Amino acid sequence: MIYLGIDTSNYTTSVAAVCGDTIISKRQLLPVKSGERGIRQSEGVFHHMKFLPRLYGEISKDIAVSDIAAVGVSTRPRNVAGSYMPVFLAGEGYARVISDTLGVPLHCVSHQDGHVMAGIYSCGFEKLLEGEFLSVHLSGGTTEILKSRFADGGFVHEIVGGTKDISAGQFIDRIGVRLGLQFPAGRALEELSNTAEKAIKLPVSTDGAYINFSGAETKASRMTDECEKAELALGVLTAVKDTLVKALNSAVRNTGVSRVLMVGGVSSNSLIRRGLEKELDGKVFFASPELSTDNAVGVAKLAEIKYGL
Repeated sequence: MIYLGIDTSNYTTSVAAVCGDTIISKRQLLPVKSGERGIRQSEGVFHHMKFLPRLYGEISKDIAVSDIAAVGVSTRPRNVAGSYMPVFLAGEGYARVISDTLGVPLHCVSHQDGHVMAGIYSCGFEKLLEGEFLSVHLSGGTTEILKSRFADGGFVHEIVGGTKDISAGQFIDRIGVRLGLQFPAGRALEELSNTAEKAIKLPVSTDGAYINFSGAETKASRMTDECEKAELALGVLTAVKDTLVKALNSAVRNTGVSRVLMVGGVSSNSLIRRGLEKELDGKVFFASPELSTDNAVGVAKLAEIKYGL
């Protein structure tokens, strides 16, 4: 049987079909104008509605639609009351039409749960579904440290740390754009940092497992026109890594949970990965680079677990 997943995040339209270890995934980044640091929600909804028929059409050429047993869709950013973004309405509406037309169940999950499930699947350690673990969601809009456990086709999360101001992704993207890079700037900033001989020192601010990036962003913003760009890029990524190490080690001590899963686009950064593998007081697991960024694979896998048992 085939399980379909749909995710319409702030910057990516995603459709995936899974059947055990067989995965077909189609994605389309939403266009962001040069020099801009994001898009309006109304523009995001428009682009999702434009891209979804094409992506589903491409998936349909590779599968037998009649074999779809359930549809999963992300309908909200996180599993908390009031969590809402208009962009997810585009995916939910399209998923409901497919579900109703085929007469199969619809499984609604959060975008964050999709990231966590994609991470568990791609790191190859599905025993994380048994018992508690720390999940760290690092993306363009989110930096959260969660104590998580799997339950009834989704995850129960307790926030135990994370950012108090801007996210790690916002810090990276804002400085990247100021350095002349295209938004989202994470990959280009990493490539730029690889040419640096040294890193510019930026402040690291934590309060236990909680993080503040605004001070580092303010200092970096003031330096964009007066320093070597590659050295500042390396300084930004090093500051993010050092901050995460301090906060996560505090979370491990405070919760007694030593298994840590890293998900979200920022977690695909190689410098951050190497630092956490070396310096974290616990066993760290990473989503694959391919499934670290926004995707519908985790959403489809959750539908498979829910209805494929």
